[in-house]
Amino acid sequence: MTQRPSNHSARDAAVRIVQVLREHGHAAYLAGGCVRDALLGLTPKDYDVATDALPDHVRELFRNSRFVGEAFGVVLVRQFSREVEVATFRTESNYEDGRRPSHVEFTDAEHDAKRRDFTINGLFEDPLAADPAAAIIDYVGGRADLKARLLRAIGDADARFAEDYLRMLRAARFASRFGFTIDEKTGRAIRLHAHKLGQISRERIGVEVQLMLTAPTRGAAAQLIRDLHLDAPALTEVHRETPLETVSSLVSDASYAAALTAWMIDRHAPIETPSPASTHATLLPEVRHFLGKEAAATLRRWRKALCLSNDEQGRVHAILALLSVVLEWPALRVAHRKRAMASHVWDDSLAVLRAMGDRPGVARLVHQIDRDAVPLLKEGIAPKPWITGDDLIEMGLKPGPVFKRLLIDAYDAQLEHAITSRREAVAWVESHR
Repeated sequence: MTQRPSNHSARDAAVRIVQVLREHGHAAYLAGGCVRDALLGLTPKDYDVATDALPDHVRELFRNSRFVGEAFGVVLVRQFSREVEVATFRTESNYEDGRRPSHVEFTDAEHDAKRRDFTINGLFEDPLAADPAAAIIDYVGGRADLKARLLRAIGDADARFAEDYLRMLRAARFASRFGFTIDEKTGRAIRLHAHKLGQISRERIGVEVQLMLTAPTRGAAAQLIRDLHLDAPALTEVHRETPLETVSSLVSDASYAAALTAWMIDRHAPIETPSPASTHATLLPEVRHFLGKEAAATLRRWRKALCLSNDEQGRVHAILALLSVVLEWPALRVAHRKRAMASHVWDDSLAVLRAMGDRPGVARLVHQIDRDAVPLLKEGIAPKPWITGDDLIEMGLKPGPVFKRLLIDAYDAQLEHAITSRREAVAWVESHR
């Protein structure tokens, strides 16, 4: 039977869980990011509940629940067809690997708040408070930091990052997302411990980088990663102080692959001193050099560093390859222009090129591409080929280099209207075999 969608919001589900816990004598609050986002006037993506109820008792109270972090006292409760994480207040200690605590002890709300990463994430909300002005419970100064638009580690910054070095990347993500300034002591601690980020799993680093580069604030994030010296351990290469104009100029909805490509170009093909007049021959010499000499090796390194999927790596590789073609646009035949425009990464590649608009000659090239693309699109950039591999086999040809070249050249002729029918295509092959 199909389940009807719930009319209750995610907040309704979390508040109902708080009510049930309170009815059974427990302290319970909304916790963390949902409180922060609401105070910033944003709509929280999800809601978490923190309580003094022990995990086993939470499971007794909510039959439709399951452990998702039993050692940390985290239970996933299904309420109103929504899933809410319910965590028992805890403290953590003995972080032996810069990531996982070897000792967890259940505690009260104040100590739970003080073991969290940043003050803006250490807030609780009592959604049942009679006085809304007293609903926010703040043991760490998070509300004042939200007002000051300041990102600050809770307590001793060195200790907070030693507990989990990934928090250093999270600092860059939160600060860039909200447009906050990083507290001086917090920033100094990050720079001091930045090299230890390499102790964190590559998958976790990759997730944080993807969250940052797929956000409209990706430029600010990349700049913070650079300024905090997190670029070297995150990407397993040397620290670079290069300008980040390309990744900062991408359209807000650019893909992850386009953002990676733009960031790569900024880091490895920084703009040279502008020349008075850039001709086709001298357009983007630093980018041309990178695409021809370093791009493949850099992508292989980033794939391992960021734990990129095969699809993500393949897409970046395709964008880099197409950029090499697009830079030759003024000299391309019509067929090659149409092939480029039909590529699955055409929009990504053009987005990266547009983002390089401050470099000499790029604006002129983009204008020419935009102008030339209009009639090509009207003609059709990817028509069904008149001749296929099956046709060549029926004509007695065997697969191989010549076979492949005939298919490519025949389709190019079709794209340029030198061949306008199947009969002409067959005749063309016969005359070129």
